[in-house]
Amino acid sequence: MSYEEKVLPELLPMLKSNISFDLNKDLEMIRNLALPPMEKSPEVLATTRMIDGPESELLVKVYEPKCRQKIKLPVVFWIHGGGYVMGHPDGDDSLCECFVTEVNCVVVSIDYRLAPEHKYPAAIEDCYAGLKWTFNNAEELKIDTSKIAIAGASAGGGLTAALALMARDRGEIEVAFQAPLYPMLDDRNVTPSSYEINEKNLPKAWNREANEIAWKMYLGSISSDEVSYYAAPARAKDLSLLPPAYIFIGQLDPFRDETIEYVARLAEAGVPVEFHLYPGCFHGFDSIFNNAEVSKRARSGFINALSQALNR
Repeated sequence: MSYEEKVLPELLPMLKSNISFDLNKDLEMIRNLALPPMEKSPEVLATTRMIDGPESELLVKVYEPKCRQKIKLPVVFWIHGGGYVMGHPDGDDSLCECFVTEVNCVVVSIDYRLAPEHKYPAAIEDCYAGLKWTFNNAEELKIDTSKIAIAGASAGGGLTAALALMARDRGEIEVAFQAPLYPMLDDRNVTPSSYEINEKNLPKAWNREANEIAWKMYLGSISSDEVSYYAAPARAKDLSLLPPAYIFIGQLDPFRDETIEYVARLAEAGVPVEFHLYPGCFHGFDSIFNNAEVSKRARSGFINALSQALNR
């Protein structure tokens, strides 16, 4: 059986519409691809702000209900994906609007600096600066600082896991919930799934070859034995005292095994964690632009978990 035959039939149109690319040659082209048209929710107000970052101003997008009551709302700090080398908050507008309408929360989405122009630790330090800005501006944003969730997908999932570790270690902000979705956790690429999902087997999905290039762009000249767990959270030896987690991933994702191992280690460390593995699903199968039943189910499960965590 070919790997394409292992993909759920309802996901094949999405897979076949993806483009094959070489990050070394096509990064600018990929960054400049036009987003599919998205319908804005009439119930959500989205504003763009510039905040102080570690080295430069950073853009954040703030989403909130248009008709707000006086009560303070929970907040979701959202981190977009893109292999640490591409992506922008605009690509997640519809998803962030869903959070607002279905969870009844405020969303802050960060435009962190990208590699290879800005290598580690630029992205994670930008994310921490954005989280701290969110916390420090709680009165203006009308948010409840006891109900802060951090979440993201792919590289955004890796940054979410790293941000949970950094917030724990620095002790300035208490995070109530984390959702690192199909997270990019381990630069070493030594798991069975990291070999299994390769360019030959799934050329139009995120695969081993793309992953290796992206990690090299992000880490630059850092040697393997010097990689921090804030760059690659799978390297963290201590996962205790982290916030409760919700994680899902497709079975045909190169990150499958590093994610499963991380979930097991969170559980061993006493961290409450809910995990879902979706058979026949490749990396990013839950895209907001994909209306396959399994994609909607994955998004719905995550949003329900977010709502339960923040509205107890």
